[in-house]
Amino acid sequence: MRRTKEDAEKTRIALLEAAESLFLEKGVAHTSLEHIARQAGVTRGAVYWHFANKAHLFNAMLNQVRLPPEQLAERMRGCPEHDPLLTLRDLCIEAITNLAHDEQKRRIFTILLRRCEFTEELHDAEERHEAFINQFIELCEQSFSAPSVSVRLHAEISPRLAARAVHGLLIGLIHDWLRDPTLFDLLQDTPKMVDAGFRGLIRDWSAQEAPSADQAKPAL
Repeated sequence: MRRTKEDAEKTRIALLEAAESLFLEKGVAHTSLEHIARQAGVTRGAVYWHFANKAHLFNAMLNQVRLPPEQLAERMRGCPEHDPLLTLRDLCIEAITNLAHDEQKRRIFTILLRRCEFTEELHDAEERHEAFINQFIELCEQSFSAPSVSVRLHAEISPRLAARAVHGLLIGLIHDWLRDPTLFDLLQDTPKMVDAGFRGLIRDWSAQEAPSADQAKPAL
């Protein structure tokens, strides 16, 4: 009997769920495609039907919880009349606070930041991940380079440095909270810490009230 598209999609979802569970438990480097096939209850051939290799599977898992670059760029452009820095600031807050609402996102970011060693086997996944980071930094730099924004930067801060600082703040807060959720209140403290970071970059920083937990949308 030929496999239907529905059956194929169910198998693909099962493989991603199995990989997520095993990567979280054993670490990416110590999980093989054979382990994933066994966990999902399928043959290794079924794995290769959907994923060329572990790097392909790993990248597909990441794509479940982060926006494609095109959508990310659209979000960061914001509305023409809206301050681009407020758009960026809100995006950072959403990316962090959504960890409190989205268990899958929390698990996958834990895998990425705490259970992953980019070995040769994951070279392609590492390159794609690095490309995503670079695209985010470039989009941030574009926001800081806008004439109406660049004049507000502290004298010693270039748009490129500001962009890297925002990325470092974002990843640092996510990594710290995943390591120890008792370090700070994700929903209450994140806006304050993000604003403190922007205040160190922008001379006249004044942010609007952060979106409530119910308003937060999946971001990075």
